[in-house]
Amino acid sequence: MKKLLYFSALLLAFSSCGIDKTAGTVGDGHPDKPKVSVGKLDFYPEFASAFVSPRNVYVWVPDNYSRSKKYAVVYMSDGQNLFDPEKMFNHQEWRVDEVFGGLLEDGKIQNCIVVGVANSFRTRSQEYFPQDVFDLYSPELKEYAGGKRMGEEDLLGNDYLRFLVEELKPFIDKTYSTRRDRDHTFHMGSSMGGLISSYAVAKYPNVFGGAGCLSTHSVLYITNYGAEEELIDRANQCYVDYLKANLKPNSCKIYMDRGDQTLDAQYPKYQDRLDKMFREAGWDEAHYVSRVFPGLAHMEESWASRLDVPVLYFLGK
Repeated sequence: MKKLLYFSALLLAFSSCGIDKTAGTVGDGHPDKPKVSVGKLDFYPEFASAFVSPRNVYVWVPDNYSRSKKYAVVYMSDGQNLFDPEKMFNHQEWRVDEVFGGLLEDGKIQNCIVVGVANSFRTRSQEYFPQDVFDLYSPELKEYAGGKRMGEEDLLGNDYLRFLVEELKPFIDKTYSTRRDRDHTFHMGSSMGGLISSYAVAKYPNVFGGAGCLSTHSVLYITNYGAEEELIDRANQCYVDYLKANLKPNSCKIYMDRGDQTLDAQYPKYQDRLDKMFREAGWDEAHYVSRVFPGLAHMEESWASRLDVPVLYFLGK
């Protein structure tokens, strides 16, 4: 029965998304389709899945997209935040079309497309949490997490990655002219989206060749720093230990960064711990980058202002 539901969901996704249309026209006329000023955008509303709740998928292609060329693929979390400030409650965006389009026009990066995957809103934290890290928690930390709706029965990170790897990526590779190998497949996100990016390369090293983790929320889900610092330390250490155990040094490219304002001001201690682990494990500068951007905050405008840095790191010629 589960297999039947799985293939039914795939059939629905493939049949309802207009895969025979010219790239940049899918979803035209839909009121929720974002506008872009550079390149073209395909919009797949309520993309069906057997693993997670339906969600919008956005595929950006450059103006000169052609099926005679092959394109690297960057998957990005929080897809509704990437392209159009008018679709955002805070009127901010990542400026993905402008940044990628400008770098392509200047000949600085290889041909690529961007796949934005909307978050589920209500279960975003559960889907972006690196689920196997929970196995490293102490009983006390597990009990505390359960009280925050982040217990073992709440976590959806593994299902979310199965959606990306088993459903969405095959659809993208069939519909668009992509380079399908790991060295041309990346995952990028911010905050807890940074967590799921790092988890993706650890969980599926044969699928993703790089993780872009901006303002990585390496305190996992705890935010009451004054009252819960000891718990944050333990949870963060579990995350660091998981990455150390599951990422072979220099096996992929990992980019991490932070600002120093708003929520990012809480991250130095925990990012420093990550940096030390990667350094001591033998990661070189070609495979692990960690940056600090003074004056930048935990918001889309700040991520947009430095998006070119990880894009050049992964895709630069």
